[in-house]
Amino acid sequence: MSFFAILLALLIEQARPLARSNPIHAGLRAWALSVNRNFDAGSPQHAWVAWCMAVLLPPLVVLAVHWALLHWIGWPLALVWNVAVLYVTLGFRQFSYHFTGIRDALEEGDAASARAQLAEWKQVDASELPRSEIVRHVIEYSVIAAHRHVFGVLAWYSVLAALGLGPAGAVLYRLAEFVSRHWGPRERAATAHPPSEALQRVTAQAWTAIDWLPARLTALCFAVVGSFEEAIEGWRFHAQRFPNDNDGVVLAATAGAINVRLGGEALRSRAGVATPQGFEVDADIGDSASTPGREPEVGHLRSVVGLVWRSVVVWMLLLALLSMARLLG
Repeated sequence: MSFFAILLALLIEQARPLARSNPIHAGLRAWALSVNRNFDAGSPQHAWVAWCMAVLLPPLVVLAVHWALLHWIGWPLALVWNVAVLYVTLGFRQFSYHFTGIRDALEEGDAASARAQLAEWKQVDASELPRSEIVRHVIEYSVIAAHRHVFGVLAWYSVLAALGLGPAGAVLYRLAEFVSRHWGPRERAATAHPPSEALQRVTAQAWTAIDWLPARLTALCFAVVGSFEEAIEGWRFHAQRFPNDNDGVVLAATAGAINVRLGGEALRSRAGVATPQGFEVDADIGDSASTPGREPEVGHLRSVVGLVWRSVVVWMLLLALLSMARLLG
């Protein structure tokens, strides 16, 4: 069921992508705000209660629906439920619009338009960014977005679905990522009910733990479909150059897989501009030391697209083989 659910969700998402402004994402923001108001009292114990309510309760509801459909109605409706959940949590089109627009502008030689689109996407000041730095930042943001929107969801969904837990893993991963941003330091000054410092620490710790395995699986996929030795070397020796350990693994492996220099000075948020909400990834990569590799060029953007799609094919082939093995076994 997992293979067909993922395949159908990806096909539907390509044909009819989920709009950025939609009731589901608005509901999640309201849910996170309600949990913050009612359970965040400032202590570590209350912070963990708030995090568990926000992140663990919805997957349990999703799991209950999955089991009810599976045992009382049958697997066809359970498959439909899995596809629906994956459609909301999984997909390229939730972030690829900006990537494609910036890439097309750079290929046409319109660096000003590329800067403007990058600034709109990440709500940063890119007015004086050189062409190579535009490419670097687009690669970094896009790779992290692909990891969080696609490969991280695939990892948690596949593992928990194999244990009979249906699409609960996909919801768990996306909610953990969502609250890590929604209750992060950047949101503290932008909301009327800011999360406490204890809740911010708990959220960051939980997100680091949940993303530990998916980040390394993504890096391994990039190594397999890219330049293997260089990707593994980047993973081993250059991941620590990035402030976030999990993001560093993914970015270092990407740099080695396509031989591009990543890392450097981070873009800063524009003063007075609220950060995007919803599932739109808003990773704050931070300042870092540069990895070895060629200067970022527009051609590297197409290399990133190929790297990501080849990794998806590897994931789907692996799931197909596992599904076939279960049927034959």
